[in-house]
Amino acid sequence: MTTYRDAMREALREVLIRDERTFLMGEDVGAYGGCFGVSRGLLDEFGPRRVRDTPLSESAFVGAGIGAALAGARPIVEIMTVNFSLLALDQILNNAATLRHMSGGQLGVPLVIRMATGAGRQLAAQHSHSLEAFYAHIPGLRVVSPATVADARGMLWTALQDPDPVLIFEPIALYNSEGELPDGGGPADIDRAAVRRSGTDVTLVSYGGTVHVAATAAEQLAGEGISAEVIDLRSLRPLDEETVLESVARTHRLVVVDEGWRSVGIAAEIAARAAEHAYYDLDAPIARVCTAEVPIPYARHLEEAALPQPAAVVAAVREAVA
Repeated sequence: MTTYRDAMREALREVLIRDERTFLMGEDVGAYGGCFGVSRGLLDEFGPRRVRDTPLSESAFVGAGIGAALAGARPIVEIMTVNFSLLALDQILNNAATLRHMSGGQLGVPLVIRMATGAGRQLAAQHSHSLEAFYAHIPGLRVVSPATVADARGMLWTALQDPDPVLIFEPIALYNSEGELPDGGGPADIDRAAVRRSGTDVTLVSYGGTVHVAATAAEQLAGEGISAEVIDLRSLRPLDEETVLESVARTHRLVVVDEGWRSVGIAAEIAARAAEHAYYDLDAPIARVCTAEVPIPYARHLEEAALPQPAAVVAAVREAVA
């Protein structure tokens, strides 16, 4: 068994070995080993030219990563948490995402930005939000979130082959989770969603940390005779709506599980696309199970109450199939 954290570290190690153009940069990624321990040991192995500690300035080091990518390098920039990425939003939106368009295709920014996202570790409101929808809204970016150990290992190399910027959102709650890492596992497909569990009665769409919430709910529902299909989106921009719509055409019911807020989020986008393209396949209203519309609380019992839980997914499915 391998932890999600170790799978990410092996992914970083692999790309640093395979491609001399790659380097890792960010706050505390070197001597400290990363805020969440993902890069521990890489400085000793690859040295300070390939694993670079940066000042406490997201705008500065993301901007440096953009410049390095324009100059032909393949930088991997780590931002401690998604909340801190807002300090670099100007660089991400106004530079990384737009330069290919504004240069008439002459300039590409093959940059990968990794950041921790989500709650579950009692890190309070400034470190625990799920802001993927902010970035999935922006043309010019690819936005992905690995939900499994295999994808944590495989997505990074695929992302580095993209000629445009890729943002990888790593759920904080998954770093200690364990899973099987297939022997000889190669690059992960970030173009297609994955059906993690087949079912016939209802489609559960999720991504990142909520894939495990949906899977737990599906297991409980199976005990009640309800067959739930679990879809892991993997990529939030672009969205693989085809896989979702094919599933809804079979199950005729849709429940979306999203750790983001309900208003104007990923769940709302999935629901809108299903309403646009699968209206006549639906036998029940679309349901959304999302985080409460509050800043994430610090206290554990309040944090858990704010987040999507399997019980809430089960309740939504029961209503859909009733």
